[in-house]
Amino acid sequence: MLRTILRRAVDNQASDVHLTPGCPPVFRVDGGLVYEEGSALTAEDLAVFWQEIAQASQQEEYQQQGQCDFSCTLGGVGRFRIHAFRQQGQLALALRIIQDRILTLAEMAYPDIVARMSRLRRGLVLVTGPSGSGKSTTLAAMVEQINRERNCHIITLEDPVEFLHRHRRAVIHQREIPGDAASFAAGLRGALRQDPDVIMVGEMRDRDTTAIALTAAETGHLVLSTLHTASAGGAVERMVDQFPADQQQQIRVQLAGVLQGVIAQQLIPRNGGGQVAALEILIATPAVRNLIREGNTHQLLSMIQTGSKFGMTTMDDALEALCRQQSIRREDVVSY
Repeated sequence: MLRTILRRAVDNQASDVHLTPGCPPVFRVDGGLVYEEGSALTAEDLAVFWQEIAQASQQEEYQQQGQCDFSCTLGGVGRFRIHAFRQQGQLALALRIIQDRILTLAEMAYPDIVARMSRLRRGLVLVTGPSGSGKSTTLAAMVEQINRERNCHIITLEDPVEFLHRHRRAVIHQREIPGDAASFAAGLRGALRQDPDVIMVGEMRDRDTTAIALTAAETGHLVLSTLHTASAGGAVERMVDQFPADQQQQIRVQLAGVLQGVIAQQLIPRNGGGQVAALEILIATPAVRNLIREGNTHQLLSMIQTGSKFGMTTMDDALEALCRQQSIRREDVVSY
């Protein structure tokens, strides 16, 4: 029964599915929640489905911790990132639908500067935004462009692995956290010994991961990663604030030396259905690097406002441009 529900979600171009006992299935379509018609799910329905999709190790993790993250492919339905969690003593599932085909940057109508960031040979490129803003899709498109254009070795560290890449011009190794490595930091340490050219880190969620990622970027690798911040300038502050006060100046100097750019994004409902990404873009020009080095990150927004000739754009300008193209509505420009 639940396979039929998920197949319907894929057909309706939903991005997420919520399955909870006592409630009908709920789809997230174009950013809003839609309740499916029909009877409410039972705990038995979810238990049967859970036994089908979860491996023994995942079931054990759920029993011990009350939650579990993994991804899986359901034959004839699609690929999903699954988060199982306990609420009021019962199992509930949140499923993110992963597209079968990795969209290209051109298909997503991203500005050329994003493609140019993908072609860099070294340094750090960050993609930021709230949960569900398409960061993983953007990173996958950047990795896929490198895969198609460059003869190199790519290592990805993901929790869990979402988009599956095929070897094209590049050799790609996709490592899942914690299955293939104990943590992002441990996976990054190992990656530096695996002769990588490009390292994609699913999220820089702790100080150790951030420190090793900066070192990897310093030693001649291209590092792509994400953070949960609402703006490009906020990403710089978040990275520095992960460290104790007595280390922050050293991190600013290090970050100023390796940062290549920051893409801050959010998804906006598109006219006619679907969603479109609005991108704020910061490019690490010498002036930007100087602001980071001196700790004047509050001035980064004004630098973005005056840096259009380098490919920079503010979120407000990106929203206005989408509105002029009639891709989004005026009221969404105001609300976002």
